[in-house]
Amino acid sequence: MTPRAAVVMLLWGCSSPSGKSTTTGTPTDSGLDTGTPDTDHEDELLLRAAIEGEVDAAEALATIADRGGWPIQAESGAFLFACLCGPGTWTVAGDHDDWTGVAMTQASDLWWVELAIPEPDGSRYKFRSADTWNADPLARRYAHDDFGEISLVRATSAHLERGLAPAAYGLDARRVRVFVPQDGVFTHMVVAHDGQNLFDPHVWNGSWHLDDAVGDAPILVVGIDNTAARMDEYTHTTDSIGGETMGGRAADYAELVRDVRTQMEGRYGVADRTALMGSSLGGLVSFAIADLQPGEWDAALSLSGTMGWGSIGVDGGTMLDRYAAAGHRSTALYLDSGGSGTCVDADGDGLQDDATDASDNFCENRQFADQLAASGYTWEADLWHWHEPGAPHSEVAWAMRVHIPLGIFAGL
Repeated sequence: MTPRAAVVMLLWGCSSPSGKSTTTGTPTDSGLDTGTPDTDHEDELLLRAAIEGEVDAAEALATIADRGGWPIQAESGAFLFACLCGPGTWTVAGDHDDWTGVAMTQASDLWWVELAIPEPDGSRYKFRSADTWNADPLARRYAHDDFGEISLVRATSAHLERGLAPAAYGLDARRVRVFVPQDGVFTHMVVAHDGQNLFDPHVWNGSWHLDDAVGDAPILVVGIDNTAARMDEYTHTTDSIGGETMGGRAADYAELVRDVRTQMEGRYGVADRTALMGSSLGGLVSFAIADLQPGEWDAALSLSGTMGWGSIGVDGGTMLDRYAAAGHRSTALYLDSGGSGTCVDADGDGLQDDATDASDNFCENRQFADQLAASGYTWEADLWHWHEPGAPHSEVAWAMRVHIPLGIFAGL
């Protein structure tokens, strides 16, 4: 074993983000500017070992992405870029060279280069081979332009970052997408579900444009991607849809969310106020997590939440039942919907969701809000309900009104 490989073996387990001591509302030194010196040094050693073939390149790149993030600031002060880009002759092109491209060196399947970037803050880049332009899939910091995702060397202005929620509690790993405010300074943190739909303006079903909705507010948004098991993970109990029983893993997902929150607090800092937010089943699971973790969240924000889950095909207990049993608690609650309906309980199950003209979960949310008010929540203090008449059950509709719960949360 070479001396460098021996060092790498000692470093391999250090995959969690490192940072300075955390203070409320202030980020740790997480690489928003230049990264932490210790982590940068460890990541540089690991990359150079991968270049020499002493460690697996894919594992090294993933470890660095999860730890200090790409690109690495080398001990020389220059920046190290690397990718498993595939066939071609690859360059790094960006603001640093007026997008002409600087040649990368190939080491087996790994392409890499060390570049001086005089002004790294806000400097954009992509990997290029002939007419192929790829954003760095492992870049810590990124943005979107007319052509899709674009990578950032460093950023102090408001921007997006990525992370990873590893597999845990029997649930699959998934990407975490983070909106970081100007200079990384925030007072409020929102943990939101269906992370794929929150920021990317190019998604097929429409984006919430949540980074635009936050604007200059000091809110850190942590978006957790869903998986193929969304229906199970976002529901608190089983239900029957079309004769098929599904759902009921919200308790496991709640533990994963708690872990993500802890990881993000270690990377960025601890907020004065924290909230859960989602739409449809994401709204349901926001209330489910707040119920499972009482006192741990300052607010739960639900847009068109599927609050009738648990009574669609079976009588398994709805979120209305859980909150009725719990009574008034400290978490502030926001519910809304579009649509409309006459709101009747034709089947006698206690839920006014049987009108044939009802849409967008209007009746369930209206009933839930009134129930919460009757159990001790106070309108405009720790309970809010919004109705957007006729609005459809869609990402575009949620994007149009997400500023309402964000504004309420920012005021807490």
